[in-house]
Amino acid sequence: MTRCRPLTAAFILGGLFTIFDASSAMLAAAAASRTPHAHATVQSPASEAARRYADAISKGDRLTFGQLDFACQYRLVTALPPARKSAPEAHDSSYETCWKEMTAAHAPALKRTDIGMDVLWPSAGPLVFYGDELSDTPASAFVMDTIGTSPPGSGLQLIVTNSRRIPDGSFRLKPNGKVIGVPTTLVAITVTYQDPLTAPVTYAPGIVQWTSTVKRPRRAIKSVVTQWVVLTGLKRHGFPNDSAVFQQPVATTPEAPGMVAEQIPFTTEISRALPESLVWWGPNDQPGTFTAAAARAASFPDLRDRIALLNRILIIDPNHVDALQVLTKHLYAVLLGDAAKGHSLTVKDPALSLTVNEFYWNIYAGAARLDLSNGMEMGGLPQPTPADFLYRMVPALETLAKIRPEQLDNRFRLGMAYRWNNDQLPMIETFEALVHDIPDNRKTPKAEALLQLAWSRINKVAWNRILHDPDSLQAYADAEKASGLAELPIDKFLADYTMAYSMIFMPDYGDKAKMLRHLTDAKRWFDEVPGKDDAIWRYFLHSELLKAVLDADPTFQPILASTEKRNGQDELPKN
Repeated sequence: MTRCRPLTAAFILGGLFTIFDASSAMLAAAAASRTPHAHATVQSPASEAARRYADAISKGDRLTFGQLDFACQYRLVTALPPARKSAPEAHDSSYETCWKEMTAAHAPALKRTDIGMDVLWPSAGPLVFYGDELSDTPASAFVMDTIGTSPPGSGLQLIVTNSRRIPDGSFRLKPNGKVIGVPTTLVAITVTYQDPLTAPVTYAPGIVQWTSTVKRPRRAIKSVVTQWVVLTGLKRHGFPNDSAVFQQPVATTPEAPGMVAEQIPFTTEISRALPESLVWWGPNDQPGTFTAAAARAASFPDLRDRIALLNRILIIDPNHVDALQVLTKHLYAVLLGDAAKGHSLTVKDPALSLTVNEFYWNIYAGAARLDLSNGMEMGGLPQPTPADFLYRMVPALETLAKIRPEQLDNRFRLGMAYRWNNDQLPMIETFEALVHDIPDNRKTPKAEALLQLAWSRINKVAWNRILHDPDSLQAYADAEKASGLAELPIDKFLADYTMAYSMIFMPDYGDKAKMLRHLTDAKRWFDEVPGKDDAIWRYFLHSELLKAVLDADPTFQPILASTEKRNGQDELPKN
């Protein structure tokens, strides 16, 4: 049966006092790590071994790691034929074997789980994310060589901040052999990550996973205190080196089925990080780096790279204006690009193209909605969907609206994003606030805000399918006010078109003659819009609900007849 090391009275009392002092000692180390000018402690053989061991892991130095790893050295000492008296040559395969065993424990922290538009920089390659396994993650994972580098050296700094003796570690060199006790030291090393853009990531402090559908905020680690268990006095027992770090126990098998395997070595502590010592990067740490990174992200040709770097900046500084503006601008542009693919129209004028693409999502949001509701993760899809872009864009636009309310373009985009996301109260309230905040002498933005407010009301009525909703009348009134303020042909066109569209939901379509007159006026103004094209006009006239009304009543045949295909034109684009 399994034998444990005999416990002497001194060992028991020493262990009790050690456990009693452990919390205060480690908290002191954690406090030291937060001090800007923390200094290393006086180096002892144990603390130097721990520092060299951690440094070797951070640099991928398999030789130094293998010579200082207890499990690796133990296997050499206990191997058959008899034990080696010196460390193996540098090219010996045992070092690579030991390295692979150590790095296998890092796999959970290197498994990418970011989906859709939640990707973090680095967007390709290793992203170190500790997740919910922080307390079970070995100390080596906090200094692994895959953590981003900052030339000319490693991406992290190591400072020994504390060391103390703990009860002797014990082990046996052969089954049923004598239990050997050796001096054991717990060494605290503060790990500081130099680059906030490649530093490891955790969930934000105090965040608990209540449901699987809630996305928990993440933070980039600036520093953490790690503790390392170092066994000394090993040479007298046949080890090539006098010191070794206990990182992972030696793999053993139970003496009999059902029994607990012996732990080699047995110690009262393990090498791990101290979660309470975590310090995260903040907005004021390297503001110049974040501003430069936002400008750099805007130039990336690949959307995934762009979003990943901007997301990295925003987990450190959620209110970084440059990053928010670049992120929302690019996501909005991608959504408009998807709209262009959906309607397949060729629109050369930028202002008209913007209007047509936004109109596509307005109509789609009040009807099918699938592409705006089904995210990549929900649908099991290989690529991000419009829903992924929308979900990431909304909170970023909300933040921008709070910290830069004077930037009207952001607030316009936020109101439209609410509409496409079917957030019915916010989509109306956002444009009501814009109408209120824009002075009457700024006629063009005031007219545009009124038109967007009208479309938010229309989308609410269209989605809820409640005919005779008072918002239909209010939408008409908003568009009518916009018509009186509009200065540009495109706004005058939209005002008449919006009034006609809002009448779909009124009793008996309101006044049919008035509806026809609005459509006729809309066509007249449309013909003055730069880049106008009959295919684009037909697209507006054949939108889902409006076309059903026009087709059902002969009153509207004159306006429909004017849009019929002539001379073998292409088929109408789909809504």
